[in-house]
Amino acid sequence: MDVLVPQTLDEALAMKANRPEAIALAGGTDLMVDMNFGRLRPTAIVDVSRLSELSAIRQENGQVFLGAGVTYATIVREMPAFKPLVQASRSVGSPQIRNRGTVGGNLGTGSPAGDALPVLAAYDADIVLRSQGRGERSLPWQTFLTGPKKTAIAPDELIIGARWRKLRGPGSFSKIGTRNAMVIAVASLCLVVDEEQRRVNVALGSVGPTIIRAAQAEEHLAAALTTAGSWDDRSAPLGDEWSDEFAELVAAAAQPLDDVRGTAAYRRLGCRVLARRALGWALNERRLPSWL
Repeated sequence: MDVLVPQTLDEALAMKANRPEAIALAGGTDLMVDMNFGRLRPTAIVDVSRLSELSAIRQENGQVFLGAGVTYATIVREMPAFKPLVQASRSVGSPQIRNRGTVGGNLGTGSPAGDALPVLAAYDADIVLRSQGRGERSLPWQTFLTGPKKTAIAPDELIIGARWRKLRGPGSFSKIGTRNAMVIAVASLCLVVDEEQRRVNVALGSVGPTIIRAAQAEEHLAAALTTAGSWDDRSAPLGDEWSDEFAELVAAAAQPLDDVRGTAAYRRLGCRVLARRALGWALNERRLPSWL
């Protein structure tokens, strides 16, 4: 196996152009597991962990850019305004894993259990890709994630990062696992409120072949907040019947299977519980906004 060690992004893209079969290595927290268990035997690796171009965090013109090489520990430390992303980052593995693992790695692996992916889906993020020959392109998250551990990245491309419109409103990420820490999600959920567009975005992880947006539940809740007058008056109560229906619609959006970590029925129940909790947290935050 050849290990290629570029010093710049341009050099890395040239290496990928010459060796499209080479696999990009950043933190290695997913890749090395597959290699250690013999599930993957690449002929070449491109080590992108030293590329400063992939470690950028920028906010400009209402847009947020998160470089593919930004670690979860960095997100927790430097992006406190993005609560759902921070909560997801804190839930990833151990401190050692969070110091090495990157959002780009989550995207490259494409696992529906990836903790950062429901957050990017709820943010309606675009995934930024680049190759030496064709330059840069952006794909909506749902176009980039094509199936379980499958993505639309071309062999000669590298993931540069994710970009999304900065939302004004509360949000959260939560997940269910077999224990409280260092666990792969049995079910996960991200809910964010978009005060400007008067929308609620809900994304589910680990309950389908890829990340799922609960579109019907989103529309239902946005309409409920309109009916209750809650968009203009954040103290206006939302009836329990709306919350119950919202939770049921979220559970109905899931496409779970039975596996070694949980049954389909348990995953649906988990989505229902997570949805009610996330909605309660969001409504409480809207009454006492800390996100303004």
